[in-house]
Amino acid sequence: MQKTVLVLGATGRFGRHAAEAFWNAGWTVQLFDRRRDDLMKASRGADIIIAAWNPPYPLWRTHLPRLHAEVQAAARASGATVLLPGNAYVYAPDATVPWSEATPQAAPTPLGRVRQKIEQGYRDSGVQTILLRAGDFIDTDATAGWFDRVLLSRISQGQLLYPGEPTALHAWAFLPDLARAAEHLSRQKHSLGTFEEIVFPGYAVTGEHLAGYLSRIAGRTVTTRRMPWLPLHMTAPVWPMAQALLELRYLWETPHSLASIRLHDLCPTYRDTDIEDALGQAAAGRLAQARQQRCVRPCHFTRRSTQTSL
Repeated sequence: MQKTVLVLGATGRFGRHAAEAFWNAGWTVQLFDRRRDDLMKASRGADIIIAAWNPPYPLWRTHLPRLHAEVQAAARASGATVLLPGNAYVYAPDATVPWSEATPQAAPTPLGRVRQKIEQGYRDSGVQTILLRAGDFIDTDATAGWFDRVLLSRISQGQLLYPGEPTALHAWAFLPDLARAAEHLSRQKHSLGTFEEIVFPGYAVTGEHLAGYLSRIAGRTVTTRRMPWLPLHMTAPVWPMAQALLELRYLWETPHSLASIRLHDLCPTYRDTDIEDALGQAAAGRLAQARQQRCVRPCHFTRRSTQTSL
């Protein structure tokens, strides 16, 4: 039987990888265009709706409740299951590590409380929902995410610019892996309950671990350097995005990892990509650029005689 998935936010990081993973697994993939498509019509016949809409942080409080209410209404009308990407913002910094499906939710920031409220809305909606929770993203392409935009920003200088304590564990999710896990779980929809929360463990590594992996991948020493937060503090009064990023600083200072009670049982054939392979894919563009820069040498011109020989 042909299976159909409707991807909302297909140009975003998770949505793009989800569309590819479902396509590779044989699903019919429909990419929703908010400028042109009607969600109620587009969701007809869909087995799964990937709810990957993700406006900028400053718009979460005003936009996310409305967007997810629309998703729930479309899923209720079509009978589709919603695959909802989740994050670690709902966990308090003093929660026992590793954080899992059994960890109490006590979001310590406004952004985390918005996400907690959205998730509760799905629990109460009666719409079958698969919540797949993960750490920060490692993408294969250059994006606006922390890994590419910050951590790898000085890789050409042999530095990993790290936002937190370099010896503290931090949870990461390699997006192609997360998308494959989403597809595996979606196949199990008929054996799942109305609301299922699954935590995606991914990789739990320190900044120093990342620097070591990248050193081997790059073939040169990569050291960690602490990212200064002062510029964000200075711009926060006039730049809402800086305010949002500062809210989440605790996740860089709090050692944490993710674990799942259920993922292996539900997806017994799923396997993570080796972390060096994942980091190699993620850093390939930056490292290629760095090698190219090192190969470029300034030109030295010598004075030549203006005399012409006959």
